[in-house]
Amino acid sequence: MTQPELPPESAHFVRVFGEFMESVNRHTAQRPDDRPGVAETVSEHLGRSPLGVAVVAEQVPGMRSADADIAIETVVERTGGGRVVGIGGGEQRMHHSLSEIVEQDAQWKQFPLSAVDYVRTPVGPHATRRVVSFGLHLFHYTAGGGPVPVALLQRAANPRFAMAGSIEILTPDEDVAAALLTDLRATMDEKSVLRGQLVSFVVTEFDPRAGGVTFLERPRIAPEDVILPEGVLDRVARQVLGVAEHRDRLLAAGQHLKRGVLLYGPPGTGKTHTVRYLAGARPEVTVIVLTGTSFALVRMATEIARALEPAVVVLEDCDLIAEDRSFHDGPQPLLFELLEAMDGIRPDADVAFVLTTNRADLLERALADRPGRIDLAAEIPLPDEPARLSLFLLYRAGIDFSDEALARAAARTEGVTASFVKEVVRRAVLIAAEAGEDVGDAHLDAAVTELVDDAARITRSLLGGRPADEASSTFEHFSDG
Repeated sequence: MTQPELPPESAHFVRVFGEFMESVNRHTAQRPDDRPGVAETVSEHLGRSPLGVAVVAEQVPGMRSADADIAIETVVERTGGGRVVGIGGGEQRMHHSLSEIVEQDAQWKQFPLSAVDYVRTPVGPHATRRVVSFGLHLFHYTAGGGPVPVALLQRAANPRFAMAGSIEILTPDEDVAAALLTDLRATMDEKSVLRGQLVSFVVTEFDPRAGGVTFLERPRIAPEDVILPEGVLDRVARQVLGVAEHRDRLLAAGQHLKRGVLLYGPPGTGKTHTVRYLAGARPEVTVIVLTGTSFALVRMATEIARALEPAVVVLEDCDLIAEDRSFHDGPQPLLFELLEAMDGIRPDADVAFVLTTNRADLLERALADRPGRIDLAAEIPLPDEPARLSLFLLYRAGIDFSDEALARAAARTEGVTASFVKEVVRRAVLIAAEAGEDVGDAHLDAAVTELVDDAARITRSLLGGRPADEASSTFEHFSDG
């Protein structure tokens, strides 16, 4: 559609106003002092004008900001050292690429050198590192020939501006830029602060790539403290952790290392506890835990796991993204992300996927039926009476309940979960404390009675007020979730 022409007086006003604003921008952009600008600094370092020189860029996810900082520092020191300078110009510099910063500074003197921006980034459960969040590295890099001058802009992810981090390389030799990026990637993986850690990823509401990482304490759980049916823990641990011990033999026999394990069963039966045991059993294994909104980072988590193998990717309550597609009219993008991520790992990668779910019946068959996606499905059921007795012995935490009282408690709590047993012991301590007494068998009996009665009342309420004499028949159904 053709726009109507402006009247001559209006066109004249627009032209004059545009010239005025251009003049204002030009003068307000002038540096108020004699500080050198980015353009002249980069020009002096390169030995030529940077205008027209191609910039090679690569994004850096927020959870790898520290890795990028370490890699840049390592490579710069290895190639003879250099210097890092900051870039002024206010927040607008955040929205410009390195080539745009150089070009606009050359024209408008808009970006003077300034102090380097830093940010503290976690590198462990109790450790942080000062990372360059916005800084220009000036150094020389050798790739096959003599040293070549390089200007590298390092910027960390910035959730405030919904931006992923990045590395931008400006150098007259594009082959050098490509070689430097390859070197930086390899060094990031070699020296990654994520290697051998237990971590979860944090998603921002703006851009997942700008998210961060939370380092978790690696639990130490003895195998005898994981109460499961006979042989289940051994099979799960062999599939998740034992593959690495026989890596060479498996590969020599043409067998894949990539694998998937599904832990399924009612809520509270010990699936997460089993995952915690696996996470603590092998300190050298990198463990990445995704839950809830962080499922959006499954592809990124998989790529990092592949780079830092041996690794385990845990997806808790995976039925949230992997329900059978027949239950929905439209596509489920996160399910496709998961399937593509699992399929995209090469067979010889020592990466295990551990998925937990309360509803195995809802899982997409494409997820469950193909080897290399799910190789082992292990049920974590409601504990039987011997298992409940073992749980009471585990959770009593040194309290001197008699064997008879523990046996009574195990017999009276049919159909409950492991978490229910833990709450019984806590309730017994609370009842004793309120009475001002030392905790004993009577308090354990009272706690069992209270919790069983509470559960029955909740069941009657949920099921429409069933009579009290039907409570026992509905209690097991309630506990099954």
